[in-house]
Amino acid sequence: MAHNRVLPQGIASCLCALALTFTSLALAQQAPKQKQAPPAFMRAPALVSPEIHADNKVTFRLSAPEANEVTVSGEWMEGFGASEKMVKDDEGVWSITVGPLAPEFYGYSFNVDGVKALDPGNASHKRDGQRVDCILLVPGKESALYEVKEVPHGTLAKVWYESPTLDLTRRMYVYTPPGYEGGSGRYPVFYLLHGGGGDEDAWSTLGRAGQILDNLISQGRALPMIVVMPNGNAYQSGTPGEIPAPAALGSMSREDRMKFSGMFEKSLVADIVPFIEKNYRVRADKDHRAIAGLSMGGGHTFRITVDNPEMFGYVGVFSAGARNVDEKVESQLKSLKEGNRLYWIACGVDDSLAYAGSRNLVAVLGKLGFKHTFRESSGGHTWANWRIYLSEIAPLLFK
Repeated sequence: MAHNRVLPQGIASCLCALALTFTSLALAQQAPKQKQAPPAFMRAPALVSPEIHADNKVTFRLSAPEANEVTVSGEWMEGFGASEKMVKDDEGVWSITVGPLAPEFYGYSFNVDGVKALDPGNASHKRDGQRVDCILLVPGKESALYEVKEVPHGTLAKVWYESPTLDLTRRMYVYTPPGYEGGSGRYPVFYLLHGGGGDEDAWSTLGRAGQILDNLISQGRALPMIVVMPNGNAYQSGTPGEIPAPAALGSMSREDRMKFSGMFEKSLVADIVPFIEKNYRVRADKDHRAIAGLSMGGGHTFRITVDNPEMFGYVGVFSAGARNVDEKVESQLKSLKEGNRLYWIACGVDDSLAYAGSRNLVAVLGKLGFKHTFRESSGGHTWANWRIYLSEIAPLLFK
């Protein structure tokens, strides 16, 4: 027969206390619970690079413990292919501090034992043709228009359109100003053309066109306008990685590409302008159309406007020109002179590719009594100049 024994109250209390003590000791000896690491996209980068200091000096850093040599190349350096060596510390981090740098929008990259590398601490990149670099925007008065500021923003759209002239479906960028989508008003249009080696990405990425227009419009310095940035390469559908060009174009020689000479100019007049005027709320007349381009795009601009003097009231030729102007072109320029509201030429004095042609165009216009503006700047055939030219011509349009 089983018997239930009841312990005296004092002994029971002691046993309970001992049990609690052993339990507490056991819990105390357990390893603390590890916190789960945040996902990679929420983690702070291991190194800060680039680090822009208050005095506009900039420090670059790269972790490469096994590397023998690391250099940095940047657009602030003089000379093609210029670079500076970085120094490695005891933890395998290479670094260098440069500057102070002038306020500007620069590209830069690293070179690790002979191999180009982008900065893993910097997610902002730009592409110029086949070249990809990281972006460095040094703040200051001179680069203020290139920054994204707390102002009303326009919309930058990638637009596909049919080009019967080229027998291609093609892509272009179209900037519509703040308030366009919710309004009903009609706007002037500025056709903005890139240079050789570029494509429809160029003016928005390298030229900072959207930021420049947003800031100028918000400051009341430029009128709200639509900006059209097409691909000036007549043999391309669009920028690499979008739609592949026809297979035959993949192995085209320079001579084959030259067969397309003059075709983009015809396509802009026959395909692009009608598409824009059909699909956007625009003011479709000469006084409300402007066109400008840099380098190759400046040549396109010159040819389009002399062949179609009735189309554009505002013309900008950046870092381009006409080395030889015959009697036929002079006659066309005389026709363009009638009703032209602005003919604006700009070029860097160190631009060995375009300065002579720009000066020649200025001389021809002067001979014809064609009112024009010639903007000479320091520097050469670079985006540092072309961003400035856009910043200066946009406030002159449609006024």
